[in-house]
Amino acid sequence: MLGLPGIPDILDLGDALIVAGLPTAHLLVLEITPGGRAALHLPRLEVGQGLTTTIAMLVADELDARLGDVDVPLSDGRPDLLFNQLTGASNSVRSLYDPVRAAAAAARARLVTAAARRWSLPADTLRTADSAVLAPDGRRAGYGELAAEAAAVAVPAVPATPKPTDQQRLVGRRTGRIDARSIVTGRAKYAGDLAVPGAVPTVVARPTTINGTLRSLDASAARTMPGVLGVVRIPSGVAVLAETFDQALKARDALRTSWNPGPVAALSDADIRARLRAAHAPFLVPPLLTQYVDGEFDFAFVNHAPMEVLTAVADVRPHRAEIWFASQTPIVAQQTIAAELGLPQDAVTVHVVRGGGSFGRRLFFDAALEAAQISRAAGRPVKLMWTRNDDMRHGRMRPASHHRVRATYGLGQVLSYEHRVATVRTDFRHGLGEALTAAGFNLSVAGISLAQAFFLLSEKNPYNVGVPTQLLSEVPLEVPTGSWRSVYSGTVRVADEIMMDELARRLGQDQVAFRRARLRDAQGRAVLDKVAQAGRWGRPMPAGQAQGIGYHDENGGRVAYLVELDASDPRRPRVTRAVIAADVGRVINPSGLEAQLTGALIDGISVILRAGNHIDLGAVREGSFSDFRYARQRDTPPSVEIHLLPPSGPPGGAGELGVPAASAAVANAYARATGTAPRSFPLDF
Repeated sequence: MLGLPGIPDILDLGDALIVAGLPTAHLLVLEITPGGRAALHLPRLEVGQGLTTTIAMLVADELDARLGDVDVPLSDGRPDLLFNQLTGASNSVRSLYDPVRAAAAAARARLVTAAARRWSLPADTLRTADSAVLAPDGRRAGYGELAAEAAAVAVPAVPATPKPTDQQRLVGRRTGRIDARSIVTGRAKYAGDLAVPGAVPTVVARPTTINGTLRSLDASAARTMPGVLGVVRIPSGVAVLAETFDQALKARDALRTSWNPGPVAALSDADIRARLRAAHAPFLVPPLLTQYVDGEFDFAFVNHAPMEVLTAVADVRPHRAEIWFASQTPIVAQQTIAAELGLPQDAVTVHVVRGGGSFGRRLFFDAALEAAQISRAAGRPVKLMWTRNDDMRHGRMRPASHHRVRATYGLGQVLSYEHRVATVRTDFRHGLGEALTAAGFNLSVAGISLAQAFFLLSEKNPYNVGVPTQLLSEVPLEVPTGSWRSVYSGTVRVADEIMMDELARRLGQDQVAFRRARLRDAQGRAVLDKVAQAGRWGRPMPAGQAQGIGYHDENGGRVAYLVELDASDPRRPRVTRAVIAADVGRVINPSGLEAQLTGALIDGISVILRAGNHIDLGAVREGSFSDFRYARQRDTPPSVEIHLLPPSGPPGGAGELGVPAASAAVANAYARATGTAPRSFPLDF
């Protein structure tokens, strides 16, 4: 039975963001220096995903430059870019692929024209290679020596169009990261490494419950401690400034504080789950005598937990401010900080610094806003560090959610599929709403929330399952939430994939064959076929061990994960093998893509088996990796095999694509290994 297409089959979230960015997509800055280096100033954030390497490859390919001659510095906040400086939704390569190639091709055409004028030769007789223009008679001019003349070229004498894909020499080749050596040798600078003149180490004492407020403060003992330079109040707590972070932390612990409880201080996990369960719209009544299968699923809060803790440097003066931090949304950060400081937007400069991980956490700029508040109050520059405990207990989390699914079936076919999603409200105040409005989605006229728009543009069931419906209900709890990797799909599609396994069993069909018969497109079937063949789906397994499968289609890409899980020790189930097959369109750097898919596997293992956040009377129980139990080295599979299928189209998104499929594969393998039907995640919670 054919199913109805979802909205993302026609226009997905990434498409909408590309449309929003079209008016400013051409405003990239590509600089050719006198020293012969090409610098593409990147209006996105590098957080370890390898984006700077990907962009350098595109520039080098179009310029015919050596990859080692290309730099990709991060742009400061640029309000002129409007909606084209947001890093998220696995959209960076999708949105930048054509504009970056166009900019580099335009530069190459001008360099060739400049050389033709210098040598009085027809431009079409010249060629480019190794960061130089070459003449038929052997003359050579490096890009650096031609840069000034090329800048004066108004109309190039050769076409300024990007190369066809069959002429690309770097794109598609395995390439090491251009910043790898600087990272491992410590030369790469993160916010905590910056030596901004006068910026002093700063930490904040925070409430005992989420969003609590200060009732009383006695800082007399802290102020007399060695190295302490100041103690100031800010809306979120009490900041301590000192000569070193060690001194600041010790003084913070010496503060005598009492706190008013936060707005959710009466709530714990059971209360939140009860509210989520009560928020659902009812199912449709199935037709008389129609068979159906129901499933209910709980997913816990999950912290982003990037390896680099949040750090921001701020230097606020009476009439200007400079902020340094890793930001996925620097324009919105600039606007918000300017409003907080009472300054014009153009008086605030946001310097975007590389980040050590994000997973959606750096869409928000909590640390930067606090740093600006502290610098203003203290009258001096500060370097603010959120400790791991700060971010775990007062930072942002993937919202907890509850799912109800009902599928009706008959005569071997799925007739309808209803998925009800209830989630703690996701905070989207990071510029996405303005971008969707710019793309033509007038949310106020449509009468839908930003969350509903995001949900509609990202969530779909890729299978023919009769009449599908998906509904989102939000519970507005005052808990700091954010867009965790893959946002809604990280729970929605996991529940769907578990249900696909259960439907296959109910109908007496093999789980892979059941999916394959219902996938809507040939590319998806090819991905599923490849992972099943490479993973030897269905091979005999010892007792307590089993295979599991998961498939996902989003952001212009498709991926399937097959995992093998050993649950013979029920206290410590372990994934022992993983096979991954993906089609994400044109692949720029296979090594970078494989790293993304492997990272998604670790995320899936973590959030299905052990990693989550508890709420105990308005406080987050977990404080660090000692009790927030993300996968360790011993939890990772010894064997990971990745297959990248030939591209079926232009570049798609990959940063978030794998998380739902990997999570679902782990859950389904656990169910088959133990003979249980897991319903609450993480399993060991």
